[in-house]
Amino acid sequence: MIVKNEIVHAICEVKLDNECVCIHSSMKSFGSIIDGGAQTIIDSFLSAGCTIMVPAFDDDCEIYPPMNLRPKQNAAGDYLYFENHPYGAPKTFTEYSNDITTADMGILPFTLLRMKARKRGRNPLNSMAAIGCHAEELVMGQTAQDVWAPFKKLYEKKGIVLLMGVPLYSATIVHFAEQLVGRTPFVRWANDENGNPAICSTGGCSHGFENFSLVLKPIEKTIHVGKSIWRCFPAKEMVDICVQAMKEDPNISHCHNPNCERCNDAILGGPTWTDNHT
Repeated sequence: MIVKNEIVHAICEVKLDNECVCIHSSMKSFGSIIDGGAQTIIDSFLSAGCTIMVPAFDDDCEIYPPMNLRPKQNAAGDYLYFENHPYGAPKTFTEYSNDITTADMGILPFTLLRMKARKRGRNPLNSMAAIGCHAEELVMGQTAQDVWAPFKKLYEKKGIVLLMGVPLYSATIVHFAEQLVGRTPFVRWANDENGNPAICSTGGCSHGFENFSLVLKPIEKTIHVGKSIWRCFPAKEMVDICVQAMKEDPNISHCHNPNCERCNDAILGGPTWTDNHT
């Protein structure tokens, strides 16, 4: 069994204490029971003076795409997939909601989102949530159309990206690097706080992010906690390296499927609007 003291020791060993840390996690990666589960992990980081941020995406907020909010080059093709998708009853997202796509996000974000002191960004589909003394500063700039604001703030604060037993393609911050290169985030749709259809900026394909492993190796720190491999990257350096790599080779972010519409449209620059955008 893994106990809190072991986790705190690992946090300090790789110098994450007192830092802003974006965590992408797999509880299964530990290979052992953690005494207290995901809550113990969160409490360990907080007791080490950290502010932690996690993805808290909610796919169930997506709605049918309005005709006047359909850009070209949007990884949507002819939009037939979205027209035929079985949408549930419309949901109106607020930052106070605890709804999350747990199967994709994991139990640690699910647990953090239910803590009283947590803060949540305001993108209905790709929100980030945080807890700790810098939580509000990290996530409260996030809106439906400024999806990567939390990563901009993590970058500015020289925080840390921690991959807790998950692959590099889980590192959402690379989408922020794509934005800095000039790629516009893809558009999907959700109701705004007044229940009206609105566009939401979202991420694209991330499976090609494994291609950055070699260029990121010099800044990577690793530690084992149980069977979980923690890979730690300084956020500013990580983004700067990925930006430079994409400037030198735009295809470095492409996944192994040459027909991937999300990768192809992202590399072309992302969505472009015509006169039907109101």
